[in-house]
Amino acid sequence: MNVSTKPGLGGAGDAPAGMSAEEWSIRCDLAALYRLVAHHRMTDLIYTHISARIPGPEHHFLINRYGVLFHEMRASDLVKIDLDGNVLEDEPASRKVNAAGFTIHSAIHMAREDLSCVVHTHTAAGIAVSCQKHGLLPISQHALKFYGHLSYHGYEGIALDLDERERLIADLGPTNKAMILLNHGLLVGGRTIPEAWNAIYYLERACQAQVAALAGGAELVFPPEEVRLKTAAQFNSPTSLAHAQFSWESSLALIEGQGRDWRS
Repeated sequence: MNVSTKPGLGGAGDAPAGMSAEEWSIRCDLAALYRLVAHHRMTDLIYTHISARIPGPEHHFLINRYGVLFHEMRASDLVKIDLDGNVLEDEPASRKVNAAGFTIHSAIHMAREDLSCVVHTHTAAGIAVSCQKHGLLPISQHALKFYGHLSYHGYEGIALDLDERERLIADLGPTNKAMILLNHGLLVGGRTIPEAWNAIYYLERACQAQVAALAGGAELVFPPEEVRLKTAAQFNSPTSLAHAQFSWESSLALIEGQGRDWRS
């Protein structure tokens, strides 16, 4: 696929023939998000998934082509599918998607119109906290970003059963954007791709901090309830989207010039 790219970070360049500029821009941002997740070592070989909805009544969304490593992801590697898992691309047989990824991501995209991007990870720290009965503890500033805004979903095995989607959505609830999948990993959604990146980065860091704090063996300090609520409100202020965008634009510098351009 021949695609020209504009100078500067994040420029999507010209869309391929037959594709809208809007879809191409989403593809480029989603490919960049895959690479940022790889850059920060949140990958699990070819497993786990990040998806983004394409605007429109069809609820089509983009997800990774099964087998492409995250640090090599390009806009053209992403596969467009519908809510039934059908591949909406030329040569669908060669553009496979992971069945478990479809189950988890289609559930969110079906039920939560406000979340355009969904990130699921299996990191050591995320899995570790998902195995702890007390869940994410309100012991760090990073964790307080999610205080009162974090859901939990019980483990049911590899997510291949479509009827699990109803329980995933019920556990996530109508307003939360982050969830710990017990004995499994982390799941976040965002109104935008930058917001989803901001959420998974800080949820992962919160889990890392918790694992380190518990490993130290010393008694933990918990902020008072009023401080927890204040901090969560500060993180979830009306300016949060703008902050996420600012962080996103800075983060793109971390992956610029690495391998084949993600905007291709």
